[in-house]
Amino acid sequence: MQKHRYFVYIMASTTGVIYIGVTNSLVHRVYEHKHGLAKGFTKKYKCTKLVYYEETNDIGAAIDREKELKKWRRSKKTKLITELNPKWLDLAEEIE
Repeated sequence: MQKHRYFVYIMASTTGVIYIGVTNSLVHRVYEHKHGLAKGFTKKYKCTKLVYYEETNDIGAAIDREKELKKWRRSKKTKLITELNPKWLDLAEEIE
């Protein structure tokens, strides 16, 4: 039986705008953001750099975590990113 994989992720722009999302295919979703295929906020603000992600096998937990992170102040979100990715490098290559 195949294990389901869900991801909560944060995309950033070069100017520091951040977007938090949830998906079951991180590689595919990041591709969409990078190529402007995801209409809306990330396309408008050019959030094309994957700076943070976490994985779970529980969709409910992923959605709850996304909602939790979206409620945080910006300072808490940036601290979370910086703790695991101090230089805010694009993590897309490590997920491919």
